Amino acid sequence: MNLRIIIFFLIGLLIFILDIGFNAEQDSKDIYISDQELTSLLSAWESQVGRPPSDEEIVSIINNFVQEEILYREALLLGLDQEDQIIKRRLAQKITFLKQETIPEDPLDEELKEFFEVNKDAYYVPATYSFSHHYFSKESNAKERSAKAMENFLNEGTELVGDPFFLGKNFYQNSAIEIKKNFGEVFFLALETLAINEWSGPHESAFGEHIVLLKEVSDGFYPPLEKVLLRVQQDYLAQAQDKAVTDYINEISTEYRVIINPNFKLQ
Repeated sequence: MNLRIIIFFLIGLLIFILDIGFNAEQDSKDIYISDQELTSLLSAWESQVGRPPSDEEIVSIINNFVQEEILYREALLLGLDQEDQIIKRRLAQKITFLKQETIPEDPLDEELKEFFEVNKDAYYVPATYSFSHHYFSKESNAKERSAKAMENFLNEGTELVGDPFFLGKNFYQNSAIEIKKNFGEVFFLALETLAINEWSGPHESAFGEHIVLLKEVSDGFYPPLEKVLLRVQQDYLAQAQDKAVTDYINEISTEYRVIINPNFKLQ
């Protein structure tokens, strides 16, 4: 007799013995493993290990599944799923995933184009600024030293020399958000008004004073759909999946009634 036939016969016998051992109605104790479920179990094992399971490993995989199913059913009979927030959350997550999977992963081109046009601002590429600076720490007379350094540079051509700055001296294609984060709002407002390739200052920041050379400004722009297609597709699917879950909840929520103790008081 083929070894696999013997294996599955033994597994069936094991299930039967376990079934009898729990002394309940036959209908409630049947554990039917469909071909699809068995294939899924073996495929999952192969994907994790990197090779097909041996005959002995198949027995172990199925035995583990049977034992888990029996323990799961007994836990339900004992009501262990009740009032368990973790189990509730996991089941809610699972049905959420199932509803999200109903959305096809390849939306139509027209759907993506419409989504892109409606949400175009989300893909706007902001203006960027490239500049160098000499920093003067506010801990050591920043205003006086920076003003003197700038005066000497303009009148005598003296080399500009400041203090070390923890973020460095040169900044390339930084956005307004990045500059405000690193230097503060006041510094950025000053930077916006500067002429290209002219040393200017001193300009105040959150850390002290700066003499700045603005090298380049790149205007913000809306990219064509082709340039951001993958991101648009991901955003579209995420929004569609969220909508599928929301629609499902709205559809079935009318079947439920929420009751809260009107006399409940927060401690």
